[in-house]
This record gives sequence, C-alpha cells and structure tokens, in this order.
Amino acid sequence: MNDTRALAAQALADIALRGVSLREAMDQRAPKLRDPRDRALLTALLSDGARWWLRFDAALDRLLDKPLRRKEPEVHALLVLGIVQLEILQMQDYAAVAATVEAVRALNRPRLAGLVNAILRRWQRERVTLLAQLDAQAQTRYALPPWLTDTIATDWPTHVEAVLADSNREPPLMLRANRRRAARDVLIEQLRAAGYTADAHPWLVDGIVLPHSSDVTRMPGFSDGLFAVQDGAAQVAADLLDIHDGQRVLDACAAPGGKACHVLERANISLTAVEFDAPRAARIRQNLERLGLQADLRIGDAGDPSAWWDKQAFDRILIDAPCSATGVLRRRPDVRLHRRASDIDTLVAQQQRILAGLWPLLAPGGRLVYVTCSLLRAENEAVIAHFLKDHDDARVVPVQLPAGQPAAIGWQILPGDDDLDGMYYAVLERR
Repeated sequence: MNDTRALAAQALADIALRGVSLREAMDQRAPKLRDPRDRALLTALLSDGARWWLRFDAALDRLLDKPLRRKEPEVHALLVLGIVQLEILQMQDYAAVAATVEAVRALNRPRLAGLVNAILRRWQRERVTLLAQLDAQAQTRYALPPWLTDTIATDWPTHVEAVLADSNREPPLMLRANRRRAARDVLIEQLRAAGYTADAHPWLVDGIVLPHSSDVTRMPGFSDGLFAVQDGAAQVAADLLDIHDGQRVLDACAAPGGKACHVLERANISLTAVEFDAPRAARIRQNLERLGLQADLRIGDAGDPSAWWDKQAFDRILIDAPCSATGVLRRRPDVRLHRRASDIDTLVAQQQRILAGLWPLLAPGGRLVYVTCSLLRAENEAVIAHFLKDHDDARVVPVQLPAGQPAAIGWQILPGDDDLDGMYYAVLERR
C-alpha cells in the first residue's frame, strides 16, 4: 500500500493506541513511499497527529455515536488525521476530505467511507462550537494529559500558559557547526547560497538557526560532516563543561551522541561515551564517523561503573540523565501519549542512582554537569538537593544563561525561552 494517509493512519494508531514511538512508526512506513513529497506529508501527518491526538480524539467522542478506537483503530486514527488536515495543516477542505475518504478504501474498509465523509463534514459544520468546547479544558486545549498540565502548573505557576502553548509550537531547525571541519560563517554562506534561510545564533557560538524543519541530508555539507542537528538548549552543555585540551571526559547516557560529538569538536580530549542500549549506541558511532570524531564507546550501565570503568578519574563528567522528556514535547510529540505520572518516581530513582554512582569517578577539582530535558522540579533541582545531602565534597557552581531562569539549584530553560527546548542544568565541582 502506498496511500500516504492510509499509511499515516496505521502508524498513528500504533503510536497513540499501541505505544509505538513516532520514530519507529516513521521508520516502518516511510520506506514504502518513493516520492519525497509523500514522505514529507507522512512526517507532517504523524507529527501533528501525535501532537494533537488528545484534542481531536476527544472531539470524535462528540461526533461519533459509537467509538471506533477498539473495533476500527486505523479508521479512528484516520478521522483524527482528517481533522488535523483541516485545522492544523490548513489543507483545502474538499481535497482533505476527499483524500481521507479515499484512504478508508486503501485501508480495505470501504463500508466505512460514508461514515468518515459524514463525520468530517459534520466537523466542518460544527467546528466553531466544537473548538470552543475543546478549548474549555487544558487537556483538550493544549492536547496534554491532565497529570502533566497539573504538574507544570504547580512547578511553574507564573509560566504555565506560555509553557503549555510553546510545547505545541513548531520549533526552528537548529544546527551545530562542526568547528573541526567548517567555520560557522562559511557554512552559513553555503546554506544561503543553496537557498536556505540560515542565521548565526545570537549567543551560542556554534549554533545556526533555520526557521523551519527541512531534510538535512540534502543540505550542503551534511555528508561531509560539516554540521549536526542539535537544539540550542542541548548545545549549552558543552559550554558548561568548560573543556580544555588533554582532559579525560565521560559522557554518560550518551546516545544519540550529540553532546559527545560537540565536546569532541571543542578540544583535544580523551572521551569515554557510555550507553546502556546497544542499538542506541550504534547511533553514537554513526554520528562520530560522519563528523570525523573518535571516542571510547562502551555499552554499560552508567549507574554501575564497575563493569566498564578503568579506575582512572575523569576531569569532566556529563550526565544527560534519562528523564520524562517533558521539555521537548514540541520535537517529540509522542511523549505526551506515552509518559505516565507513575513514571516519574522510577525516573527519579534512576537519576539519583546514576548521579551517586558516577560521582566517585570525578577527580578532585573536576566538574560534573547534570542535564535533563525535563520541566519537572522532581527530576531536576530535587535530585540535586537529594544528592548534596550525602556529599559534602560537592559544591554547586552558579549558572546564568542569556535565556531561562534560575531554579532552586541550577538553571532552567522552559520551552520557547529564546525559542529553545526546555532543559535543566546543574553544575557541580568536587572539592
């Protein structure tokens, strides 16, 4: 089957109803489409379908006499995508409805074509009333689960509306110039010459900003390793590490390798990158090879160094801790569908274990940078506060950045601050 909307409906049903990640669903379906325009449409449908599922899934409860989620999950997902085409992608009404009805037949459900057509037509007639009803509650206004909107409201009461809204806005495409292979200004000129709108980030020395997402593999310099895709909030980590030539550096929980590569581009160091998941570690190796960098890549548990540590202390340690990913919802919209409130305690225990397990590997006078892409205080300053109670040899290094705001300990960038992803940083030095 090569009907783009039908493929998207199958994939979205997997994402929203069966717990499959957006990346995995894309990887399974995209190869079936030869035309780059069809693949681009598939990407848009899945990204916005996952992002707005909780909004338009609720709308279907108002439009359908009998729910279709269990008996016809792909058709239910197709209806969500039909509304996404009309409301989010702003496609022409006739074309969006007709193509969606045709996709029902591609799914081998021709008897439901009339129902799909009727539901989408009814949406068009009643959309003003239905949108007002959906906007009345935070869950359906922002398409976020109640536990998350409540937690954000508790943790960031003066920022809550901006955080929820910015978690749904399209982020810019941000690149990181590989300074070992290209000067940023030269790379920007190459991109502009190829027709891209590209500008230097105002305060990130390696950052390049493009207003919209694009196929980076087609950009000049990608195959030569002149740049990597990395949001500006993630690029901050290399600055906070304060890297110098000759140092031994550990990047724990290193996949997919963006921060590890950035550190290697900054100085001549010996870098050990540790990743628990072997398939994800393969992505680190791919990124290292494309960018022309080398690291000692090890498969292991960051919280239990006994199996992989060579007993030589590190001058710098970066912990990009496993977390709820609530700060990157605009880039990973499927997280809102898969993350549960019950996950947070498990993640916090893992974060505490990794931090405590790696601290003894840090040399006296060395620096450890703890990073999460979470908005939740329980995963951020609370983890650091818990650690400090038992470690008198740890000193907090003050952090102040051009974007974001101070946390109780460390610094927090919220989604949309300077158009960056949400990210937390704490810097510790060993006395």
